[in-house]
Amino acid sequence: MGEIVRAIAGDGFIKISAIAAQDIVERARQIHKLSPTACAALGRTLCATSMLGDMLKGEDASVTVRVNGGGPMGTVMAVSDSFGNVRGYVANPQLELPLRADGKLDVGGAVGRDGLITVSRDLGLREPYVGSTKLVSGEIAEDFTAYFAESEQVGAACGLGVLVDTDRTIRAAGGFIVQLLPGAPDALIETLEDNIFMMDALTTILAEDGLDEVVAQVLKGLSPRILERRPVLYRCYCSREKVLRALLSLGEAALGEMREQGQDAHVGCQFCDMDYVFTPQDIEAVLASGTAED
Repeated sequence: MGEIVRAIAGDGFIKISAIAAQDIVERARQIHKLSPTACAALGRTLCATSMLGDMLKGEDASVTVRVNGGGPMGTVMAVSDSFGNVRGYVANPQLELPLRADGKLDVGGAVGRDGLITVSRDLGLREPYVGSTKLVSGEIAEDFTAYFAESEQVGAACGLGVLVDTDRTIRAAGGFIVQLLPGAPDALIETLEDNIFMMDALTTILAEDGLDEVVAQVLKGLSPRILERRPVLYRCYCSREKVLRALLSLGEAALGEMREQGQDAHVGCQFCDMDYVFTPQDIEAVLASGTAED
């Protein structure tokens, strides 16, 4: 189980969300059999998306993030509900690239830089709110920072990290999104920038000192005050009933063809890798119900 902490500081001019998500990213690694580079790319995206979801208002709201920079990793996708529970997948989960010259995972090279980060918020209205910006580096955190500035005109900084252990399990994962509210004085902004520049490596803080220390270092000297803590999970909402509705949308002709083949139909969930099996008899029952679309 992960945790999200929300806090304010600087006389209310700064708000921050921070997440510890080791268990969430480890669960994603196990489901999708991720390489270390894919762990870092998807894990960072899951962390940011979970924090964005936690910021939503309305129990049925959700946010979807898609990152595609034209690199060999393909699309990285994550979806969060309004409680911060998140799920996701990456198109090429086993991709691995050589380490960068500094010894770090080459997430930017895997994701690519020739593409977009797209954030879609479904607030239960007729149409979702969708914003997109060009990728800056493919390293995910910098791309979210650019998204806030360009698409939402919000002064924000995003830090994200995933530490993969020698046995390929996740030792630490998490991040923060800190936002400046209108009217923030220049001195406050300078202090915040200095704090972020001088703070220890994010995954080191998470592994050795925990989530509260992330907030403490980002907001050092700014009198942070914790507002809320919330547990978050890697959670998929798929079900046999939802998959059945998807089958119904194929129409009577397509279902009839599936039945005539006389083989089980397998439908897999991209998010949790659950395999739903429908026998020819199941398909026949669907057809007999008369509910398949024309």
